[in-house]
Amino acid sequence: MRKRVTYKIGEHDLILETGYLAKQANGSIYAEYAGSAILATICASGQAQEGLDYVPLTVDYNEKYYAAGKIPGGFIKREGRPKDKEILVSRLIDRPMRPLFKKEFGREIQLVPTCISTDMINPPDILAVIASSAAVHISDIPFDGPVAAARVAYKNGEYIINPTFSQIETADMEIVVAGTKEGITMVEGGANEVSEEVMLTALEKAHEMIKALCKMQEDLRELAGKEKLPLVPLEAELENKQAIYDEAFPRLSKTLYLSTKMERREESDKVKKELAEKYAEQLEDEIQLKLFNALFEEMEYNILRTNILDKGLRVDGRGTKDIRPITCEIGVLPRPHGSAVFTRGETQSLGVVTIGTVFDEQIYDDIEGDRRENFILHYNFPPFSVGEVGRLGTGRREIGHGNLAHRSLYPMVPEREKFPYTVRVVSEVLESNGSSSMATVCSGTLSMLHAGVPMKKPVAGIAMGLITEGNDRYAILSDILGEEDHLGDMDFKVAGTADGITGFQMDIKIAGVSPEIMKNALAQAKEGRMHILGIMNQCISAPNEELSQYAPRVEVMTIPEDKIGALIGPGGKNVKAISDRYNVTINTENDGTVTIYGKDGSSDLKGAKLIVKGITSDPEVGIIYDGVVKKIMDFGAFVEILPGKEGLCHISKLSRSRVEKVSDVLKEGQEIPVKLLEIDKLGRLNLSYIDALEDRSK
Repeated sequence: MRKRVTYKIGEHDLILETGYLAKQANGSIYAEYAGSAILATICASGQAQEGLDYVPLTVDYNEKYYAAGKIPGGFIKREGRPKDKEILVSRLIDRPMRPLFKKEFGREIQLVPTCISTDMINPPDILAVIASSAAVHISDIPFDGPVAAARVAYKNGEYIINPTFSQIETADMEIVVAGTKEGITMVEGGANEVSEEVMLTALEKAHEMIKALCKMQEDLRELAGKEKLPLVPLEAELENKQAIYDEAFPRLSKTLYLSTKMERREESDKVKKELAEKYAEQLEDEIQLKLFNALFEEMEYNILRTNILDKGLRVDGRGTKDIRPITCEIGVLPRPHGSAVFTRGETQSLGVVTIGTVFDEQIYDDIEGDRRENFILHYNFPPFSVGEVGRLGTGRREIGHGNLAHRSLYPMVPEREKFPYTVRVVSEVLESNGSSSMATVCSGTLSMLHAGVPMKKPVAGIAMGLITEGNDRYAILSDILGEEDHLGDMDFKVAGTADGITGFQMDIKIAGVSPEIMKNALAQAKEGRMHILGIMNQCISAPNEELSQYAPRVEVMTIPEDKIGALIGPGGKNVKAISDRYNVTINTENDGTVTIYGKDGSSDLKGAKLIVKGITSDPEVGIIYDGVVKKIMDFGAFVEILPGKEGLCHISKLSRSRVEKVSDVLKEGQEIPVKLLEIDKLGRLNLSYIDALEDRSK
């Protein structure tokens, strides 16, 4: 039986409905807001596995082209592999929901939110988060939800809840906040140098909306909720637990504080291996082995957290506000247009910049419509960066981390009108122990400045952590290590300039974080960011004045719209001839904007520009031109004042005194200043040699 609940947001009702579509799933929700609609389904496998130490959850958000009344482009007219946007929305849904599933459920879970309608006005991603949570909440799958999300934009001093695409585009800040009615569990977004205070206020406003949306889902569960399936708790106990604990704990208390990540891991694994060999017979049982592994993880968790809270002792001996040693170097590669290495502790990113033209722009074809982007950032995380063997490729991690770095740098990249190039930044993560996405922000800044990209301001990023105990005891950690991320309660990445925040992402593993903790974390993050920017500025603080000799060159000019046809010529004949002669590429827009691209420093952009100007400009009477003598006759000389446009400088206009022979005054190929005296009825140009004039200024 169909059940629905509604809640008015702005001018439209948010509708959540169940009992009509996809009824064989464990839970399904049809969600609608204005012209956008999501169908979210949740299914669990039939068999439970005892003793799982993780939640086997898969989130597959997907968008159908028919949702926007479109047919997919290309030869294959059906949706294919997930696009970057679909992966990012899948992560947006996964991150706040995953901690709320029970490991003891022991079954594979698949969540499939599908965008089946979009008005291309209201973003469907927030709707997908709400529908996904509602589908799980009303289902028979155990879940500590519900979860909801809200987007907040900040524009002209005002906060807009769940803004439209057009409002997002012109906003100074845009964040997505997810959480439960108890507190915020996830934040991500970008901004144009906003203050920490603006962000804190946005979080407060978002949480008010989240609480209302959670209440809406609870109302729907009362109408149509299923009884939850039983958990499969692990009832067995680890044999010899106390003996293993007593032997391992003091040894781990030392090995976990060795100087490097590899030493810590090797020595801690050695302790575990020795004890595993000692109790080998016992650990032949699969359940006992799982309990043994869980005990070691629990000991590491307790050792690291207790020492931070009690002694202020971090894994590598730093204080809570200390940043690891940082080194920066630019120009590390001979041929790329810009390169830099940023190293912070055991995290290292090689940033490489390529300067391209409009023909290199990234083209997106999705349900939001076709769009182009002239700033591209790709993040690579090869397995050797953590000393492991694995496959190379682009996964959800690469897409997500790259998007965060892109969002952080984008506000400081110059507009296309000021820098008419396409910029591609590639971050090769060569070492990782700590935030490689924030290292990417730093290496991206350094490499763009080295390439000569006129960034508005340098950007740096830092990852913050949190360790809590109860409601009042906590420690905020600057520049967290991988171990601190894994065992901590919060991972908060903040990027920005000296004047404000440009990008942020937060994941919280506990019920919520108080406003006081958030305020202190943001203040400590700013302190760390300023420290990192200071070191980066010592390496390079302003863009190089010249682009690399290997980078393309660009000239932009505007011609009258009625001259576009003359420039292009029949079948593109004129443009092709100019391009071949001067080794350039010419792009003409409908508004008369002409962009001339040279492959590198060897291209003759100046010559090409003069030809274009000559073809598209009309000579003006009274203007002085630097002309070239093309042909000498007995009665005068023909002088080219614009490419393809010649006029006659009569012998009588060559000098104040009488000239017997033109060749006495001029030579072919000579450059001379001439003034256009008149254009006769036949369109012929009459010129005067400037030396024949009394006053050049006339």
